[in-house]
Amino acid sequence: MKFMMLMIPAVYQNGNELPPDFAPDMEKIEQMTRFNEEMGKALKILDMNGLHPRARGTRVAFSGGEAIVTDGPFIESREVLGGYWLIEADTREEVVAWTQKCPADEGDVIEIRQVFAEEDFEQA
Repeated sequence: MKFMMLMIPAVYQNGNELPPDFAPDMEKIEQMTRFNEEMGKALKILDMNGLHPRARGTRVAFSGGEAIVTDGPFIESREVLGGYWLIEADTREEVVAWTQKCPADEGDVIEIRQVFAEEDFEQA
């Protein structure tokens, strides 16, 4: 089964904003790299990466048959993705166990979502 783990950093919660040139602390990057290497030995990591601050992002919203483009930052956002992992694992419990080992900062949240599989649509 495929799962997406979505990192929602505490720094983004409650409308906080980071400068467009923000870069994580090197020690935190090293900790996360070690975690990713260890998790990659147990689970298949298909893709993963951190995301630039939302000030460098763009949103395309659809309303009334039109696409409306807005450049960041997006003040109304309360929870913003800071990174992601796309992984394969046998069970959700296995993913949860590895997620609990993540060197996350106080207040960070990681949301785990199972990716739709072809068979999910065949049952509908």
